[in-house]
Amino acid sequence: MTIDLTFLKDFTKGEPVKMKRYISLYLTAAPNTFVEMQKCIHEQDWDQLRIYAHSLKPQADFMGIKTLKTELTAIEEAVKEGDTSGILEHYNLAERIHVLSTDTLNEILIEL
Repeated sequence: MTIDLTFLKDFTKGEPVKMKRYISLYLTAAPNTFVEMQKCIHEQDWDQLRIYAHSLKPQADFMGIKTLKTELTAIEEAVKEGDTSGILEHYNLAERIHVLSTDTLNEILIEL
């Protein structure tokens, strides 16, 4: 999994304690967001799904997980356009990216 922590490093001035805090915040919050997104898909609550995808995008960007941001944007755009046919596919890919990135971020936490 490719993760580019350039933004986070710049934002925290490379301070390991701050980097750990932001990474930990993402690792704590993102799984809950994915659970809520899955509920929204099951309930076909597209507007709330769009809100969750939108709220997770900056976090993915902050962590440098560009592929996750791409999938979240695709979900958001699909809802805006009223074309929900591909949302489950985008969600499944986003969740896989998240799981893989979680492993990588946990390794980074250990190294910091």
